[in-house]
Amino acid sequence: MTELELIVDTTEQARNRPKDDEKQKDYYSGKKKNHTFKNQIITTPKGNEIVDVIVGEKGRVSDVNLLRKQQENFDKKQKFQGDKGYQGGERITTPKKKPRKKEMPEEIKEENKRKAQKRIFVEHVMRLIKIFRIAGERFRLKEENYEKVILTICGLVRLRIGALVL
Repeated sequence: MTELELIVDTTEQARNRPKDDEKQKDYYSGKKKNHTFKNQIITTPKGNEIVDVIVGEKGRVSDVNLLRKQQENFDKKQKFQGDKGYQGGERITTPKKKPRKKEMPEEIKEENKRKAQKRIFVEHVMRLIKIFRIAGERFRLKEENYEKVILTICGLVRLRIGALVL
């Protein structure tokens, strides 16, 4: 599996605000301005297999920290592709940011575009997961059921894309 450069991306799902003050601070995502669960999806380069899923992390955890934690489960030579949220991570290819107060050179724009064309497949897999409304809208069930629900949906998506053969 190490010869493939896996694609990684994170999505957030709104949840009800926890009653406990300390707990609500952990789940508050400044990026979404809401209390959220974070899910990280790792797929093969063509998006035809879900390799790994992290489900139900707290909303304030950064994308790159989720990946760092998950990379321990992979081979040390495994390479990844991600978006700008993963800059600073090891063994991951990310697009280049625009320099401050300068224009981005055309060759870097083209390189970023090529990287985005490879990364789009993980977005398609996340869309397939979010087709199920319980995974795309605010999660209103009990918090302890969240992981079971999302992993079940991931299994159904794997079945739909033909990765799971019965």
